[in-house]
Amino acid sequence: MTGIGGGVELGAQAARSRALAVLRVRSRALAVALLPAAVAVILLAGGSTGHLVGGGWDAARWAVSVLALLVLAATAAVALVVARARPAVTPTVAVAEESAPDLYRMVRDLADRLDVPAPSAIALTPDCDSWLEDRTHPAHGPPPARDHDDLSDPVGPARRRSAAAPVLVIGSPFLWWMRVGELRAVLAPVVAGTGPAAHPDIAAARRFIRGLDAAVAATSTDGRGPLARAARGGIGGVSRLLLRGCRVHAAEMERGVAAAAAERAQAVDYGLRIVAQEQVGLAYAGWDRLLTRVALPAWRMGRWPSRLDVGVVAALTELSRRDRLAEGFASRLGERPACDLLEEPGLMDEAVSLLAARLFHGGPAETGPDWAPVGWEEYPEEVVDRAWRTDAARLHRVLDTLGVRRAAEGAAPGTDGPTLSRVLDHLTTTPAEAPVPARDPAADATPGTAHHATPGTGTATPDDQATSDPQAATASDPSDPQAATTPGPQPLTTPDDQATTAPAAPGSADHSDDGNGTEDDDDDLAGTTPRGAALAAGLSAQLAREEARTQALASGTAPPPPGTTAGPAATGTALWDDRALPLLPLQPPRTGREILTAHITAMVCCAAMDTAGATPGLDWLDGPTLLVDGARRADLAPHVRSLVETGDPAPLRAWLSDLGVRPEKPVRLV
Repeated sequence: MTGIGGGVELGAQAARSRALAVLRVRSRALAVALLPAAVAVILLAGGSTGHLVGGGWDAARWAVSVLALLVLAATAAVALVVARARPAVTPTVAVAEESAPDLYRMVRDLADRLDVPAPSAIALTPDCDSWLEDRTHPAHGPPPARDHDDLSDPVGPARRRSAAAPVLVIGSPFLWWMRVGELRAVLAPVVAGTGPAAHPDIAAARRFIRGLDAAVAATSTDGRGPLARAARGGIGGVSRLLLRGCRVHAAEMERGVAAAAAERAQAVDYGLRIVAQEQVGLAYAGWDRLLTRVALPAWRMGRWPSRLDVGVVAALTELSRRDRLAEGFASRLGERPACDLLEEPGLMDEAVSLLAARLFHGGPAETGPDWAPVGWEEYPEEVVDRAWRTDAARLHRVLDTLGVRRAAEGAAPGTDGPTLSRVLDHLTTTPAEAPVPARDPAADATPGTAHHATPGTGTATPDDQATSDPQAATASDPSDPQAATTPGPQPLTTPDDQATTAPAAPGSADHSDDGNGTEDDDDDLAGTTPRGAALAAGLSAQLAREEARTQALASGTAPPPPGTTAGPAATGTALWDDRALPLLPLQPPRTGREILTAHITAMVCCAAMDTAGATPGLDWLDGPTLLVDGARRADLAPHVRSLVETGDPAPLRAWLSDLGVRPEKPVRLV
């Protein structure tokens, strides 16, 4: 059962011809490596028979023999690295057969209907995609049971007999959102790919290409000495040369395999597959929205939602309720969901959720006090409330460093705590103050101009004068080694100067090589108020320092604290390199304007909760939200933007007055 049908599946024939072309590249490389040895054998044989005699022939025999030995040694080294290098494996969560017998039964029945080999195992991935993955390399063999590898399969000999078949990787959102029939229709062309994959020529070509790719990755690391670096460079160069020779043939081979699988799968649930493809796009949109709007705030707070797949169903159901384009999708929920094919869908959802946190955010593999699971019912209190109060506390800490008074003159006793009025009063722009101008490169090149106020700003207010306190002066002193390591320049003498030297947003240091990072930040803050730009600069720098400390702690190798337990997504982590997490960051670094807006919004929400009885809530499509009398208030954003961009607090004060929020009252911070 090879899946290569004479004149029926033209795609399979094309794939086989391309696989033979890849193997011919391997054969030619081997022939070139053996050529010096063949010449040496001819010369030695000619000398022993008395045909090639003389001093010149003797010298040629020695030279060619030495060259042949060196080439053979180099060939053996390349072949050894290619054979032993471990190909990359997608991080997944294993699905053992006893934990999903119905799912295995459905896949095997689908393989029988398609007349192809059944996949050797099934795994889940936190992505909206499905594919076959070959894990027959010896390095991917089943480890000891305590490692809980992806390929650990309790069926024992049955699994070993089918080890040549690839592993079926299924996107976990499909299991929770799709119905059983839809999942079967979507998986049909994927499972059909096991037929071409079982053909000896295609399998050999794929092994060769994966070995070359793994060898390039293995030799890309720095060696311990000059000799090791030279050896790695030579082996890597040969591997890259062979990969370039196979590139076109490998791409066409995979296209042929895909065409053959699609052709074979047309006989199974073809009509239902067309409808199911709509659900694939919808699931992708809901999954992306859930990760960026709901999961990411929790991950930043050291909490990982343990039911992400359940959340995507809730998000898509909410979308079907709001969007007329999604009408009718919720009616499908009456049918049997594909997650019913799992014996314990909750445990699988938890494992996939922790793996998603590792891939998209870089969280640790084990739970602990600073990295704990959170359920959707605890999300508002554990994530939303804590995130808002943490941002509000950071906002007031930065105001303290800027020297902003905690209470206005003539304020009532007991109002010197962290209040919303303090923020509003500081960001309110007087008519004499001008917007922040765009960055002038000529001004940056003039020494000493950073300490002069921008013309047209009027008389400095006490808040402005307070920025020249010793802390700010220390931070702006270029001779201070601690200040030199701070991401971006620190606040200087006046808010205008601070705004023109706003530091980069947290995490943007990775993009500073293009030379445009500072200009982009200044363009983002151009048009805002001077005080707003200065406050955004301070918040960005503070966030950068906090993230640097967090990364420094996360990079340590200290053992986990006592009492912590291994997370469920530890399954399969031995198969992939987790030193470069997160592998798939969700969002680019936030700009200074976005950081300032988020912190002011958090402060407003804290004041509403502490003085007007509002509560934190969760919106499945928009993430953290403010609930007033049980109803979501989504009209706060434009009022905050008005304050940030123009320094006009009137719209926001009117909004606060309408809700009964008292901005002069202190709020509770973390």
